[in-house]
Amino acid sequence: MRGASDIGGHWANPNQNTVLVSTGELAVAEHPRVLVTPALGSCVGVTLWDAFGRRGGMAHVMLPSPADTRIEGLASRFASVAIPALADEITQGSNLRRLVAKIAGGSIMFGTENGAPSIGSRNVIEVKRQLALLGIPLVAEDTGGAYARTMELHLDTGLVVVRSYRYGIKDL
Repeated sequence: MRGASDIGGHWANPNQNTVLVSTGELAVAEHPRVLVTPALGSCVGVTLWDAFGRRGGMAHVMLPSPADTRIEGLASRFASVAIPALADEITQGSNLRRLVAKIAGGSIMFGTENGAPSIGSRNVIEVKRQLALLGIPLVAEDTGGAYARTMELHLDTGLVVVRSYRYGIKDL
């Protein structure tokens, strides 16, 4: 897991309050930080926010669960692992009821095989399932389509900004 102090030099934004959440990673921070994850194609960006503490987190989910692949490595790439871990890190084991979720991504970037659901669709389904299991309301989403997005979470207000070349800027 990456925290606000783990900011690398990879993000083009020179703002030191920006925390980059790379593919398969998650991060938790407090205001005045802004969490950003780029290049959401079939991946799903998940934000959890606590308005009371102006604290939140973001995960860049690649796959629904470890059962979907033989790839080993970063466990936080999976929705079934990342979302419970993110919720626990934000709340530190207490008061999940203060959290709200927003999601973006889950595009159909590579088509489907034999009519099977795309990986993007499967990611969205598993993300929603994990949120429901935790009792965290999903209050906004920008999912589907066939285009990539960048997602940012502003921890002062909980505003999520979704950017895409095709559709410009959308506030969630």
